[in-house]
Amino acid sequence: MSLALTELRMSHFRSHKAARLVLDHRPVAIHGPNGAGKTNILEAVSLLSPGRGLRRAGAGEMVRRPEALGWKVRGTVEGPGGAHQIETWSEGGAARQVRIDDKIAPQVALGRIVPVLWLIPAMDRLWIEGADGRRRFLDRMTMSFVPDHAEAALTYEKAMRERNRLLKDQVGDAGWYGALETQMAEAGQVLHRNRQAALDHLRAAQEQVETAFPVADLELVTGEGDWGGDLRDALVRGRSRDMAAGRTLVGPHRSDLLAAYAAKGVAARECSTGEQKALLVSLILANARALAGMVGAPPILLLDEVSAHLDASRRAALYDELCALGAQAWMTGTERDIFADLGVRAQFVKVDESDGLSRNVQE
Repeated sequence: MSLALTELRMSHFRSHKAARLVLDHRPVAIHGPNGAGKTNILEAVSLLSPGRGLRRAGAGEMVRRPEALGWKVRGTVEGPGGAHQIETWSEGGAARQVRIDDKIAPQVALGRIVPVLWLIPAMDRLWIEGADGRRRFLDRMTMSFVPDHAEAALTYEKAMRERNRLLKDQVGDAGWYGALETQMAEAGQVLHRNRQAALDHLRAAQEQVETAFPVADLELVTGEGDWGGDLRDALVRGRSRDMAAGRTLVGPHRSDLLAAYAAKGVAARECSTGEQKALLVSLILANARALAGMVGAPPILLLDEVSAHLDASRRAALYDELCALGAQAWMTGTERDIFADLGVRAQFVKVDESDGLSRNVQE
């Protein structure tokens, strides 16, 4: 059985005062003019997974203005593990809360139910901008394979914040650092192993099938300090330098994902814009294939304006591969014709705007 969101409700979320979509397991093609709220729908779906969503926005930024003080997103998810009801909401700008099957749950629990991956236009520059975005991209894929990856990341980041506070305060007593560095080392090694395992899954998945998209050579580099297999020792040795900088300079928070267009032997950062986009699509498809082989279903995919930088033949090939995978891919575009090659293999949703209210008409 594939994984799909079969009902989505939004209340006072972004531009949507109240909206409901009832869906099947086919890809979802959302079309309408700019500013109508297409990406807002994808963002709502992204919040059914752990984290801050595809825009990385604060909870207070998602509420519809000016009349509402809070927002809510509800979804029904069907997959190999059965059906689940998920609600997430925020009131008065407070941190968002999660309820799964009528029980309050931590956000990390969503990763075990709804793996979600996305590509948005801001990621088109992923290969040429800073390492932060590439780490987030890799961690999102890693979380799809290892849901507990999110917990390890939270543990690591909390311990690192405490260590950084000591460094900024110029605390020299080694006794204050020991427990934090041990915690960072344990969680950091888990993060590194999880990321390496995810890359192994992606490499294997890229070799499984012939595809219209380029194979990417992938490498995880540990960054400054090259701490290798002993992070705790590297943290201890680096205290003086870290104190001078006021922050931790070594660890998995400094790692980077490097990629190259395998057939050409060209680093991703040096490829054309279209090639860079094709590499991103290739990795998302590889991730989906790997998950389908492991758990019996690909993740839900959110592909915002995915046709940008893809020519007509590659766009048609993408649709064919998504349908062959059985993935419920949510795609946006300004014109319905962009999705013409999907035909009856997809369900179409038209979004328009009138008098400040978004009206979603499922076709």
